[in-house]
Amino acid sequence: MSEKQSPIKSIFTHFGVYFVLFLFLLPFLWMLLASFKTQVQILNTEKIFEITANFNNYINVFKEYNFLSFIWNSFVVAAGATLFGLILGLPAAYSIAKFKQQGFGLLILVARIVPGISFLIPWFIIFSKLQLIDTYTSLILSHMLVTMPFIIWVMIPFFEGLPHELEESARVDGCSIPGAFVKVMLPISGPGIVTSSILAFIFSWNNFMFSLILAGDNTKTLPIAIFNFLSYSEINWGGLMAASVIITAPVLVIALFAQRYIIAGLTGGSVKG
Repeated sequence: MSEKQSPIKSIFTHFGVYFVLFLFLLPFLWMLLASFKTQVQILNTEKIFEITANFNNYINVFKEYNFLSFIWNSFVVAAGATLFGLILGLPAAYSIAKFKQQGFGLLILVARIVPGISFLIPWFIIFSKLQLIDTYTSLILSHMLVTMPFIIWVMIPFFEGLPHELEESARVDGCSIPGAFVKVMLPISGPGIVTSSILAFIFSWNNFMFSLILAGDNTKTLPIAIFNFLSYSEINWGGLMAASVIITAPVLVIALFAQRYIIAGLTGGSVKG
């Protein structure tokens, strides 16, 4: 009886997977197609999926809105927040995993759960006093509220799942705890580090709220630059869609090429070594 049902279950499983995939890809497909259309063509609901080859929206995005500077600003902020998040987050995650510091881990988790908007007023006051508004420093430090807790909570189960006999062997050979961490544990934590780095970079790249308050003309990031296409009387849908593709494409390419490491990193702490 079960053998007769298995093909049916397989059909329903495949149908469910493809249906969910269709729902997730449909908005991106519409965005991609709309980025090559004029304003009139985009608003024509009868030809939503019509394919055109008009590159004027992309030309205007780079020529009139100076998107290269926005891309650079987003890259500097996301890379800086990820790098410093790793420098502080990896030792913290290892300490929590090794010494069972659940209270410290919970404190970090609470800091991440608290709405980020509650930090904006204190940060704005502090950075204003330090004259750091519209600087990479203020944006990187604020984005670390997103990247560092995420890195820590991805790496805690990963470090818990590693064979700690390797660390004990290094200790017997004369390594200190920091030395064993740097020389032994980090080199075998590649999948987890790659996973947390990529996802932290993506979260920082797409962050809107912190940049809205702390960024200025010199450090405006891509999500904030989207506002250039919104006005009181009209929305430039073609430019908006082209800009959205530009924002989405880099992280999508990174995720596609690194999906093997992401899967390995997210499942690395599920089994004790």
